[in-house]
Amino acid sequence: MMQNELEDGENNNNKENTNDEEIYGPAVEDNGWIPKLFENNYRTTQLIFTKKNGRTFTCLRQPRDLYTSSKSDIHLNIWWPSEAQIYSRRPLHILYTPPKPELLHKKEKDFSDQLDKSANVFGKVVYDNSPDPEIRYFVNSKTDQRTTSSPSPYYTLKDESDNTLQFESRFESGNLMRAIKTGEYEYQLWLKFDLYTKKHTQWFYFQVKNAHPNKIYKFTIMNFLKSGSLYNEGMKPLLYSERDAQEKKIGWIRAGTHIKYYKNDIKIEENKERTYYSLHWRCSFTNDNDTYYLAHSYPYTYSDLQEYLMFLSNDPQRRKCCKQRVLCQTLAGNQIYLLTITTPTRCPKQAKIKRTIVITARIHPGETIGSWMMKGLLDYLTSNEPDAKILRETFIFKIIPMLNPDGVIVGNYRCSLAGRDLNRNYKTVLKDSFPPVWSTKYLIKKLQEEREVVLYCDLHGHSRKKNIFVYGCENKQEKLSTRLNTRLFPYILAKNAPDKFSFTNCRFRVQKNKEGTGRVVMWNTGIRYSYTLEASFCGSSSSQGTEEYHYGVQDYEEMGYHFCDSLLDLFDPDKKKLPKILDEIKKKVQSTILRKMITTGKSIPTISTTEHPPSLDEVVGEQYFSDIESESCGSDSSASDGLPMQLLHASIPEITKKKRLKSRKRETNQESNARSTKMHLRHRQTLRNPPQQTPPRRKIALK
Repeated sequence: MMQNELEDGENNNNKENTNDEEIYGPAVEDNGWIPKLFENNYRTTQLIFTKKNGRTFTCLRQPRDLYTSSKSDIHLNIWWPSEAQIYSRRPLHILYTPPKPELLHKKEKDFSDQLDKSANVFGKVVYDNSPDPEIRYFVNSKTDQRTTSSPSPYYTLKDESDNTLQFESRFESGNLMRAIKTGEYEYQLWLKFDLYTKKHTQWFYFQVKNAHPNKIYKFTIMNFLKSGSLYNEGMKPLLYSERDAQEKKIGWIRAGTHIKYYKNDIKIEENKERTYYSLHWRCSFTNDNDTYYLAHSYPYTYSDLQEYLMFLSNDPQRRKCCKQRVLCQTLAGNQIYLLTITTPTRCPKQAKIKRTIVITARIHPGETIGSWMMKGLLDYLTSNEPDAKILRETFIFKIIPMLNPDGVIVGNYRCSLAGRDLNRNYKTVLKDSFPPVWSTKYLIKKLQEEREVVLYCDLHGHSRKKNIFVYGCENKQEKLSTRLNTRLFPYILAKNAPDKFSFTNCRFRVQKNKEGTGRVVMWNTGIRYSYTLEASFCGSSSSQGTEEYHYGVQDYEEMGYHFCDSLLDLFDPDKKKLPKILDEIKKKVQSTILRKMITTGKSIPTISTTEHPPSLDEVVGEQYFSDIESESCGSDSSASDGLPMQLLHASIPEITKKKRLKSRKRETNQESNARSTKMHLRHRQTLRNPPQQTPPRRKIALK
């Protein structure tokens, strides 16, 4: 392809010469003379000298664009907290699609008596990357400098017969705090909490070396916090082999047997009953002298995003409709990118008519599948597909592909370097502590002043439910028929992606502890269609006659395409489609309510005629409509848990009140007023107590 482009460029040289002066300015005869002022390294940066076809052209440099990112600025250094231990070699993984869907694991016979339920104090520590307990909040950052040298491992092998595994997680998005060898092929693993917290252990991603083939290794992660997990529903961990990737082009695959998620006996806090949960699985490795990686989900790092943005900016077709700029910087100094995707127009009236759609992802760093859905969405929106062109001509897309790069870099699951969940702080006024959500909210506020924002969606992953579904918002004060409009978009998604998206899993109740989330805050600003799109870490639940399987990278990317396709249906100019869809939703909700009333033993509403089912507005009350939202509403995350860590733990100096300086004129006036007051008081005292008159002195005559 590149060779054809070069040949086409050579054939078109004559055509380009005719426009050289228009592009580069007036030509200068190439007789070897250039003013001494501009010899060697020109002293001015405003004039540009360009040689083309034997002639030298001069022109003025264009003004610097303060908003878009240049090609050299996109791939920047990554900034880490200064106390972080950095493994300089960044893992590289190939994209791979299995030839067949990977089935969920089936439950084996009960082996609970073989599980570790307490910490092994006699084991051998073979890896330890514990954070410094004295550092309780973020102070400053450092860069990794993109070096390629490999540091020495934590554990050094004694000899060739040493079969101890070598662990490593000191790289981007890595998460493993400690590894303890408890048997010849058995290991207890401890995950890092989100930095500066004692919460949120779910995401893991680490490297393993010195694995012997055809041996069964037993791994047990000891410090999970959630009571439920998809690992008990058939989900398997992910495994990656560098040798298989190089020789066989095989990437991430699902692996593991005897998978069990269970409650252990290790207390989270002393003198309290709450304990941790463990994940146990067994795994075998096929190659000798190989490097393996184990992960909770398909990794997608901040460096992966930067490389993808570089691909978009280098593609001559995609960059015409996709403009990149920096929205803000994080606490550590990493950049948060904002993409604007639309078809450029020269007509101001046409540009003003365009409505806006805002899409964000990776506010929770451990939910990597949000980035894969975002990648599929961006691939389609910037393509030459006819429907993609219609979307770009109709809307302006404002897309933030990664809201929490700091958390992604350090391997957090939910929090930023403020030690708090960003998706519970959209109502914050602390710009310096939560710059991503504050800037996103301010961006949408400015957009709403210029044009209508018709849809907002935040892409997430879910660790307890199967399928892909949405959480929406509805107003209880509106009529029931009107409230069904919120269900239009997810219902269309279910129609377009029936093998992935589940409409029955969608929920629309606004819970009190979710009032600080992005979807609720944006909905309160007037955005009618405001959603959180949740994709399962595991896969889809089985339908009739089909087996359950894991979602792969291709499935998540395809969901990005289905999202765009559903937008066309939702905002179709043909107004005849939506009423039909609304009727289908009414019947579906009505049947769900009646079925729930029968199973719960509630009396079914009666009507005068039996030819038609009960009307949703007239017969089914609010209490019945809310019943279908009663089961496990909302995501499995916690509410906001306080101020940022730097505000809680940082020592705040006492503020002493400064004396107000007085002007010379004011001081003179005050002194004169004081003197006159004293004289007035003295005069009043004199009138009340007049001084006693002394008799005149007698003159004595001298003899």
